[in-house]
Amino acid sequence: MSPDTAADTAADTAALDALIAEVVAQEERLQFSTFSADDAWMLGGRLRALGLERSLAIAIDISLGEQRLFHCALPGTSAHNGSWIERKKATVREFGTSSYLVGLRAKRGGGVFDAQPWIDPLRFAGHGGGFPITLRGTGVVGTIAVSGQPQEVDHALIVEALTAHLGA
Repeated sequence: MSPDTAADTAADTAALDALIAEVVAQEERLQFSTFSADDAWMLGGRLRALGLERSLAIAIDISLGEQRLFHCALPGTSAHNGSWIERKKATVREFGTSSYLVGLRAKRGGGVFDAQPWIDPLRFAGHGGGFPITLRGTGVVGTIAVSGQPQEVDHALIVEALTAHLGA
């Protein structure tokens, strides 16, 4: 390995570690004291407005446990986005963290989440766009999912909407 390659690898690792730390901090910061159907409606509406304002083809889903409280598909989406949403939600429920963080941690470990032998890629997705609804002192009680854009954008939309909703 050349010195340049080693430096690039170290820089990539440091950048990935910083991104992982940022996502962990987001999940800690963006927690609820209570969560209701009204919260889901307001948060879903905020995500929809962001998508429309930016002309983004996204599908949005907010669930409390297994109960779907909000679902919307903007122009340009398809039923396939619904499949992605279900996979992202399953990942959040299984691992108790965002689907983006699950994928980043797998990458940091030298692999691809969906390619792990114990992961069914038809059920789970280690891609950004699935985020836990966490109650402080309780834990994960639901999911927010967005599908339709690159994973970083799907994740960032959720973080932006949650930040505004929670005033965090």
